[in-house]
Amino acid sequence: MTKRIMVVEDNDLNRKLFCDVLRANGFDVEPVAEGNKVLDTARATSPDLIIMDIQLGGVSGVDLIEAAKRDHRLAGIPVLAVTAFAAKGDEERIRAAGAEGYLSKPVSIGPFMTAVNALV
Repeated sequence: MTKRIMVVEDNDLNRKLFCDVLRANGFDVEPVAEGNKVLDTARATSPDLIIMDIQLGGVSGVDLIEAAKRDHRLAGIPVLAVTAFAAKGDEERIRAAGAEGYLSKPVSIGPFMTAVNALV
């Protein structure tokens, strides 16, 4: 069965790139541009992986990861955090929130797909 990946990214170009790469690698993709739709969309689509941008307009990706991990319906879904603002200590903070994977932008296709395949 084809794995479904939810891509949470508010930048249109990044979201399209991630989705195109994932589709080209045989995944079903559920794009989400707005942070306030993440949890409801995840509950409705039951993805096998959530790729989470950390810097979203209006809400923190870290807060969304924590909320998903508190939700019994979403807690088992692995999260790959992707962020452009990688400062010292950010990876540890993001992993402590519950992310199983972490990549800093700009993301190269090879490491991106390696991280995805390790989590699905």
